[in-house]
Amino acid sequence: MDYQFHKIGVIGKFGAPTVGETLLSLTGCLVDKQLEVFLDKETAERHPENRLPVVTREEMGEQCDLAIVIGGDGSFLNAARSLARFDIPMLGINLGRLGFLTDIAPNQIDTYLEEVLSGEFTEERRCLLQSHILRDGESLAEGYALNDVVVHKLDIARMIEFETHINGEFVNRQRSDGLIISTPTGSTAYALSSGGPILAPTLKAISLVPICPHTLSNRPIVVPGNSHIEVTIMGPSGHAQVTRDGQSNQALVAGDKILVERLEHHIRLIHPSNYSPFRVLRQKLGWSG
Repeated sequence: MDYQFHKIGVIGKFGAPTVGETLLSLTGCLVDKQLEVFLDKETAERHPENRLPVVTREEMGEQCDLAIVIGGDGSFLNAARSLARFDIPMLGINLGRLGFLTDIAPNQIDTYLEEVLSGEFTEERRCLLQSHILRDGESLAEGYALNDVVVHKLDIARMIEFETHINGEFVNRQRSDGLIISTPTGSTAYALSSGGPILAPTLKAISLVPICPHTLSNRPIVVPGNSHIEVTIMGPSGHAQVTRDGQSNQALVAGDKILVERLEHHIRLIHPSNYSPFRVLRQKLGWSG
C-alpha cells in the first residue's frame, strides 16, 4: 500500500514497565508494513531487544517524516521540545493517565495506525513558547515549552515578588506563589488547576495565571499570541525558579528577567480522523454528556 509516511521514528517513555510490550507491538506492526523504523537513542538503550536502526532526536527530526511517542503527556512534552525545529508530525500512544496529547490507547494501535499511515487523520498546529533568562543584561539560559513557562517560589511558605510587563507596558507588581505563562495546549494543565481558562488548542493566545496571589483581585489574563512578556524578580533573592513544562528548571535571583514569547516553530500534532477537542475535554475532565 502507498502510505503517506514511510520513515517512522519511535520514542518510548523512560522507565515505564509497560512500554516494552507496546514498543514491540508498534514497531512490529510498522515493520510488517514494510516501513523504515528508527528508534530514539535513549529508548534503544533501555530496550535493546528492539534491533532497529538507532538515531538521535536531531537525526530523527531530519530523517523521519513521522514521530510516534509512546507514553503520557510528559513524554510527549519532552519529545515535542526536542523536535520543535524540524516540522515533523507527531502521534501519541497513551501509556499515561490523562493523555491530552496522546490519543491512541495500546489496544487501538491496529485500528488507528493503518488510518493515520494512509492519510486519514486530523492535524493541528500547536504553538510553543520560548523563554530567555537575563541576569545583569547577559543571557543565562533559554528553552522551549509546549505547555507552560512557570515562575514560582522555592520555599514552602514564602511568596515571591515580581513585576510583569507586556509589550513593554507595565501590567502590575504582585506577591504570590508565582505566575504560569501558558499556551492553549497548557491551559488544561497547571494553569487549569490554578483557576485559568481553557483555551481552544489552536487559538493564537497566551494566558498569564497567577498562583495563589496575595491580592485576590489579581486574576488570569489572556493576551494575543504575538505578545512579548517580561517578568522581573524583585525578591527575595534565591527563593524563585523558572520551570518549563514541569521538566526543566533554572534558579533565579532578584533582578533576573524572564522573557517569554511565542516560538516561530509549531508542533504538528496528528490525531485519528474522529478526533474532537470537546470530546477529549468531556472524557478527561469528567464532564457530563
